[in-house]
Amino acid sequence: MSERKISTQQPAAPRWIAVLVGAACAVGAAGVRAQGASSLEEIVVTSSVVETPRRQIGAAVSVIDGGEIELRGYHSIADVLRTQPGISVTTSGGQGKTTSLRIRGEEAHRTLLVIDGVKSIDPSSTQAQPVFDSLLTTGDLERIEVLRGPQGFMYGADAGGVVNVITRRGEGDLDGRIGIEQGPFDTRKLDGSVAAGNEKGDFYVSITELDTRGFNAMTSDTVLADDDGAENTTVHAKLGLNAASNLRVQLVARDIDAFTEYDGCFGANGPTHVCTGTIEQRTYRVSADHDGDRLANRIAYSEIDIVRDDFADGELSFGTRGEIARFEYSGSYRPTAGTTIAYGVDFQDERMTTATGTEQRDQRGYYAEYQGGFADRFYVSAGVRYDDNEDFGTHTSVRLSAAYVQDLVSGASLKYRASYGTGFRAPSLYEVAYNRESDTPPAADTVLREEQSRGYDVGVEYDGPGGMHVEITYFHQRVTDEIFFDLEAFSGYLQSTGTSASKGVELAVRGIVRERWQLYGNWTYNDTRNTDDRQRWRRPRHLANVGVLYAALDDRLRISANYRISKDSIDIGDVALDDYGVLDLSAAYTLGERIELFGRIENAGDREYEELIGYRTAGRSLYAGLRLRF
Repeated sequence: MSERKISTQQPAAPRWIAVLVGAACAVGAAGVRAQGASSLEEIVVTSSVVETPRRQIGAAVSVIDGGEIELRGYHSIADVLRTQPGISVTTSGGQGKTTSLRIRGEEAHRTLLVIDGVKSIDPSSTQAQPVFDSLLTTGDLERIEVLRGPQGFMYGADAGGVVNVITRRGEGDLDGRIGIEQGPFDTRKLDGSVAAGNEKGDFYVSITELDTRGFNAMTSDTVLADDDGAENTTVHAKLGLNAASNLRVQLVARDIDAFTEYDGCFGANGPTHVCTGTIEQRTYRVSADHDGDRLANRIAYSEIDIVRDDFADGELSFGTRGEIARFEYSGSYRPTAGTTIAYGVDFQDERMTTATGTEQRDQRGYYAEYQGGFADRFYVSAGVRYDDNEDFGTHTSVRLSAAYVQDLVSGASLKYRASYGTGFRAPSLYEVAYNRESDTPPAADTVLREEQSRGYDVGVEYDGPGGMHVEITYFHQRVTDEIFFDLEAFSGYLQSTGTSASKGVELAVRGIVRERWQLYGNWTYNDTRNTDDRQRWRRPRHLANVGVLYAALDDRLRISANYRISKDSIDIGDVALDDYGVLDLSAAYTLGERIELFGRIENAGDREYEELIGYRTAGRSLYAGLRLRF
């Protein structure tokens, strides 16, 4: 592979972006009939934990609904998120392998994953990051919201971006669904659910099972050259009781048992490709929500317990257990129709257990935010968070945002928005323990301290007829005192003395063409720099998606096509990764009211590419199945 010179010049947007924007604007000018609510009126909860119309939000937010997730058909939630602006994903060799999701070029551990209100992170992992490896797309998904940038301070000051997964509630008479899917690499997916609900309460229970033989994960595995498969069983339950007209009590539980085979581990006899790993994840959350005319209150308690075991040549090589217990109270007061005061407290206890002992830490957080609207067109928010970390002291974080909506003719509008946020991240329990036990400089001589972050973005959004939406955002965020692993001496974790940065532009377009066709696309230019002003590894400078969604025959036939592009990325050692484009196709057809046939082709062009140096990706893959509803 030839070396590629890394340019620092900011290029213009690719030519197809200009074509896409022009087509979308032409759709708006033609006055296509609107279908569904304007995106400005869409309700979003991730921005401030309080349900807020998108019109009033000054931060950058993306939303994917359950119908689109189901139509795309991807097995992994991380693959669904690849289609959104500002998000890059790397996977080390297929289903169930280590998966890192980065928002706007920041490290994967700065992405906060929330599932039904639970902060779903593993405190025993190296840098306490989300476990996307074993997170399947299950039939219970209602929507996924993504808050891009370090403005999710209500979830914790260390959040550099929030992925909020919201599952369905049961409603109506008792019904259920059974699905089966087959595909290459002896892949089989089974899922089923049963649900019901009325004014007194509701329930939704689902189970998903995925098995695959997989493919040889690493190109260096040339002797054994075995397939590296994966198994995953996910059970989910959501039970709700409407104790009064304005009081809801809810229990959410999720259980994941996952197994994977992989390459490139270390055993008693040195490096080996006979590697297996298991993850057992148990999560539950109980909450009570009260919503009055002006005053709303929520109290919740959650626990997450993740047990990981890794084996090399059949022998246990490493095992950890991570636990988080979290108590939360949040409230809001609406003194006037245009004003909301949101506030809350959270107490978190996290633990990590390894063969050498148990590490534990408490953290308490307090926050408040003012949200104001003026003349139904200008909206501001100002919030502050105070954290008290048992090991790293107290820190104050802030978030400011503003949005101004300009109404145009024919129901169209322009929204100008801006947001700014700061935060901190305490060294993880694993980072601290690793350095304490190290006797090798320079890590042995390094006393880790907390990272500091700050970032802002400014953007313009246009909403027009036919559900057309166009937005462009400039973002710039920085991290100081960044913690990283010593890849030269492998001594442990070190800390930079400078600032790493990510800045760039996000462009997103979506519009309906001739009622049945929906055109969409997004492009992200991301200039990422480490402390010595070199491009950061595994961050493509250009990321893009372009595609169409088609519905016909009274929506009984639905088709999706997505072309994903990655350009100008480098890996460890500044080795250039090849540019690539991947086309995915999917379709679903409903027979009567109870049977649906579906299929998809992933990597339809059979493109050979690597997301990480030395790790394979799947070639052209055809999946097909059916769903039965009763």
